[in-house]
Amino acid sequence: MSIRLPAADGGYRLHRPCTDPLAPLVCGPARSRRFYAAAHVVADPLAACADGSAYRAGPAVDWEATLAFRHRLWAQGLGVAEAMDTAQRGMGLDWPAAAELIGRSAAEARAVGGRIVCGAGTDQLAPGGGHTLAAITAAYEEQLAHVEDCGAAAVLMASRALAAAARGPEDYLEVYGRLLRQSARPVVLHWLGPMFDPELAGYWGHADPAAATEVFLKVIADCPEKVDGIKVSLLDAEREKDIRRRLPPGVRCYTGDDYHYPELIAGEGSGDPASDALLGVFDPIAPLAARAGLALDREDPAGFHELLDPTVPLSRHLFAAPTRHYKTGVVLLAWLAGYQGHFTMLGGFQSARPLPHLATAYEQADLLGLFPDPELAESRMRQLLAVYGVAS
Repeated sequence: MSIRLPAADGGYRLHRPCTDPLAPLVCGPARSRRFYAAAHVVADPLAACADGSAYRAGPAVDWEATLAFRHRLWAQGLGVAEAMDTAQRGMGLDWPAAAELIGRSAAEARAVGGRIVCGAGTDQLAPGGGHTLAAITAAYEEQLAHVEDCGAAAVLMASRALAAAARGPEDYLEVYGRLLRQSARPVVLHWLGPMFDPELAGYWGHADPAAATEVFLKVIADCPEKVDGIKVSLLDAEREKDIRRRLPPGVRCYTGDDYHYPELIAGEGSGDPASDALLGVFDPIAPLAARAGLALDREDPAGFHELLDPTVPLSRHLFAAPTRHYKTGVVLLAWLAGYQGHFTMLGGFQSARPLPHLATAYEQADLLGLFPDPELAESRMRQLLAVYGVAS
């Protein structure tokens, strides 16, 4: 059997579905690296609205399916990076819903001994700017306190409000310095580039990445004992390598580069540090990421690359511009894999990518063996094509 898929050029191609998917994997965390997946939220299809609101009172989240997906990640030895996905915060998931998600996931992580970090930002502030540094700091403090009260480590996310309000590098140093001094445990700092969120252009007080790097490193150098690590999401492998070489001892570099992650995780040898990982693409490729981590534990770099390198075309496709819509493909793949019962997203973002893009995501994931039941994935892909009026 084959399925007829639409192509970006307006034509069609035939795809023969996989007959040899990856076998189920249950394992503990890799020892040589820390791997976190920025896990997606499963929307409640009967409540989610395109404007980000809920049809009925309360967040439009399917809690059972959302938490089940996190348990699947923990069972494969991956950690969960909660409530920090750029397709959640500020794009359909407000702070009250994110706070509930953090509390629920942190409790589940404790129950199974799973690793978890949670995003703390300022998105309870009204969009549009005009906030004082004091208000921005207080918003960060509220979210940081909630994450720590839930027993999780925090990721200090980049703030749209701070990007709009800051007059220069000194304002970033003031806000982040205060947060680090009062944090109860070491945090992860997140530098998210404008390709993920255009409102974060000029973060750290400079449009020039080299100058911004110096400010970012000074924030860490001023309080290194309060920094577990940094997550770099710039899609610039050479800049990440430069940053990680300059980090204080004990501070980790978590790559957020969904274009170059195999080379950054593997490292370059000869004493050059390697990156750990906190990646959105680890959501759909979790079975291969877990296996790759175990290969590094065995000191088998060739096996690591054999597993992870073939996933890069899928990742680059999912994260193609506009990068902020990458989660549309991620949620599609979760539905096709049978991990959730529908292809509906918070904020209506299932419509953010065209059908040929979704068809390519299906094809590439299938070729990697990522669908436990290829026949189910094929059947659901045919359903989607039919909704669009395409005969498969």
